Amino acid sequence: MSVSREVALAEIADIRLPDGRTLAEADIVRALSVDGGTIRFVIEAADAAAASSLSQVEAEAQRRLEALPGIERVQIVVTAPAARPAAAGAAPSLKIGRHATGQAGPQPIPGVRSIVAIGSGKGGVGKSTLTSNLAVALARAGRRVGLLDADIYGPSQPRMMGVSDRPASPDGKRIEPLHAHGVTIMSIGLMLKEGEAVVWRGPMLMGALQQLLQQVNWGELDVLLIDLPPGTGDVQLSLCQKAAVTGAIIVSTPQDVALLDARRAIDMFNKLKAPVLGLIENMSSYICPNCGHEAHLFGHGGVAAEAMDLGLPFLGEIPLQLEVRLAGDSGRPVALGEGEIAQAYARLAARLIEQGVA
Repeated sequence: MSVSREVALAEIADIRLPDGRTLAEADIVRALSVDGGTIRFVIEAADAAAASSLSQVEAEAQRRLEALPGIERVQIVVTAPAARPAAAGAAPSLKIGRHATGQAGPQPIPGVRSIVAIGSGKGGVGKSTLTSNLAVALARAGRRVGLLDADIYGPSQPRMMGVSDRPASPDGKRIEPLHAHGVTIMSIGLMLKEGEAVVWRGPMLMGALQQLLQQVNWGELDVLLIDLPPGTGDVQLSLCQKAAVTGAIIVSTPQDVALLDARRAIDMFNKLKAPVLGLIENMSSYICPNCGHEAHLFGHGGVAAEAMDLGLPFLGEIPLQLEVRLAGDSGRPVALGEGEIAQAYARLAARLIEQGVA
């Protein structure tokens, strides 16, 4: 029988803290989840000093939970929310989803040379799939690449990139991102149980994005790709207000309905003074694996024509194939391979490198 969340909580409830209270009495266990044979949770101490005194508590919780039937791994993160800053330069809060803090205009991210937003006017055009594969293609081309999943309501990059561990925060102030396929990755989805909804209003979205940009240890990167949610809302506005965005790439299928919304996305970036680096046509064609017939399910050439009309670069087209979906679901993007689709992403990466963006 599988271990439930309630069973796991009950197992560690009576562990004593240094102040004599139990874990249950102190109510400092957060976000406990059971995923197959893995248990993850956070112990939120009152401050950094309290956090440093919890090593024995953490060890005891680990020992008890690993003894439960079917449990193979226990991941515990001990954090301590920083005090509210009393003066400029004080440490920020690690709590994800707080309101944004004031800053003097868009800021660069230390160590990151280029910030490229990847957006679309509507959902369903394959923007997140394209972003993960482009990140892998750039990494294979020798670039140091970061990938920020800024689709707060629908984060999909953890699944597509094959990562699931909760990011660590050794000092309770900054977050250590994860790494896969040569790419540095961060997503709000890594802070949540899979399938858990984010129910936040605009100010909390803005604060979360600011933290994911500025409180993550991105390291030295040639380019940080930001997978935006569809549309023209709070996240896009906050990104251009908070970060020094190098430019934006617009993804669309060739059908007229998608192109209408793509034009709105282009107009938004123009109003926010973020250069549009080019357009990509996704799902441009489909070749039947049985007979070899090429079909244009969503039309063909519409994005290239739109780019020409607007005087913007056309960066390329990506065909629609089953292997793209299978690779994304498995956590190994198709760009890791050597086939036709991988070559299409390699060409796209090469164009961005030629532009000096990556």
